[in-house]
Amino acid sequence: MKKRKDKIKFIVDYFEEHQPDVQSELHYASAYQLLVATMLAAQCTDKRVNMVTPALFEAYPTPAALSQATEEEILTFIKSVSYPNSKAAHLSAMAKMLVAEFDGEVPGTMEGLTRLPGVGRKTANVVLAFAFGQAAMPVDTHVFRVAHRLGLVHDAPTPEAVEKQLVAQFPREHVSKAHHWLLLHGRYICTARKAHCETCPLTDICDEFQK
Repeated sequence: MKKRKDKIKFIVDYFEEHQPDVQSELHYASAYQLLVATMLAAQCTDKRVNMVTPALFEAYPTPAALSQATEEEILTFIKSVSYPNSKAAHLSAMAKMLVAEFDGEVPGTMEGLTRLPGVGRKTANVVLAFAFGQAAMPVDTHVFRVAHRLGLVHDAPTPEAVEKQLVAQFPREHVSKAHHWLLLHGRYICTARKAHCETCPLTDICDEFQK
């Protein structure tokens, strides 16, 4: 089974049977909360982010409330995540821009989201996919690695190149789900240091395994 379209069908069929209701491991209840949580999750575990966000969201339940906080005040809530100082600065600046330029509402476009301080393409795609229901494909290190190992992409040296190829191949209704499928597969089975091929259900379509 070498063709990419066959690989995509295999992946969709397998995961629709075994993980049809896959969800983000980040906890959130709104586009604002998802945006903040995703910004905090950069180079940090979802588990750690979920430990700090309840108190943060209780203190600052809206972008307007967060925009009034100082970086030092935000830092007290997020000091246990990675790079807390820069993230506190980004959250403060992001909230201020949301209030000043977007009427306190999280924008539902790539252009609008990536204008926000601290928001790159991956974070924007997470918000577009899971807060706004768009066919968006966030590409983190796990998705990037799994897509290459399986042979789902070719000549795709950057996350954006991987994103474009995956979006073009997966059926539109499965694009955002496929992000979670590939991410979780990379997080728990096709891990960076050593792929656990002995427990992997995708070896039949995996270029790396077939070498």
